[in-house]
Parts: sequence; C-alpha cells; structure tokens
Amino acid sequence: MSLDNIDLDFALGADQWEENFPQYQDHIRTCFDLIVTHVAEARRLAEFPHVEVSFLLTDDAAIQTLNRDYRGKDKATNVLSFPSLSEEDVAQYLRLGEDLPAMPIALGDIIFAWETIKREAEAQGKTLDSHFCHLCLHGILHLLGYDHIDDDDAAVMEALETDLLAKLSIDDPYQA
Repeated sequence: MSLDNIDLDFALGADQWEENFPQYQDHIRTCFDLIVTHVAEARRLAEFPHVEVSFLLTDDAAIQTLNRDYRGKDKATNVLSFPSLSEEDVAQYLRLGEDLPAMPIALGDIIFAWETIKREAEAQGKTLDSHFCHLCLHGILHLLGYDHIDDDDAAVMEALETDLLAKLSIDDPYQA
C-alpha cells in the first residue's frame, strides 16, 4: 500500500535516541506500514489527500511534564498519544466510510520516553526493538480510535496488537 500521501514527521527531544537506538525511524515506518496494510481504519488513510503524523522521541522528564499537564498523572510513562481526530471523526471518516474531507489531516502526535522504554525492555527480558515496536503500534492504534479503558476495548486492542506483532515475529507481550 502506498504511503505517498502520509508524512511521518520526527523530532528528537533527547540525544539518547540517536546515540543508542538510531534505527527508531525505520521501526516507526515499519509499524506504520504494517498498520496501514492490516487495519481497516488505517487503510482509509490512503484516500486522504494528505495525512501527517508527528513523533517526538524524548526523555522521562519531558514525558512526565506532558503526562502531568494533559493527563493529570505526574509520572513518566513509556508512550503518549495525542489524537487530532475526535472519536466522532474517526468513526465517520475511518470506520463508517463517510465522505472524506478534502483538506490535509493531522492524525496526531506520539511521544516516546527513552529511559522508561529501555528500563521496561530490560525488566521484561525483551529486546529494545521488540518493546519499541509494540509501543509504536500501540500509540498509532490510539490515533485511530482504539483504547483500553474498559476490558472489552482492551481485549480488542490487545488482540490486534498481538496479531500485528506476530507479523513482525515478535512474541505476544500480554502473555505472562
């Protein structure tokens, strides 16, 4: 599937990414391609004239500030997603097949925290590549309207993540 109309914009807010994990852009592109190929809502993105998704790769201090300011949780986290489309927009444009807007669409922003992701991968006995891909898929799915607030929604999202990760030969992160 062509992604010619989709711009993935990258910003570095912490040098650790480039120094220790310079392949982050390749992983993000691979995950985004996978979702566009296998997730119905994302396949509709090919129909938009222009789509933008922004990725910020930063550190625990910066993500803690964002998490506190926007979610009321004063602690670092691994990934934050800030969708630009409302749930109604996602349902209308991506799920229900309504007419698509002619203007460019900002799908949203995804922010990753280096220290938390590295620490979690080590603690869980996962490679950094595998853990980062899981979080990248997770973040992109949030931009497409998926969530895990209640058990039913979590089951749907986790099953989709597991299926997508299997296509990358990455084990199910939800198996104990």
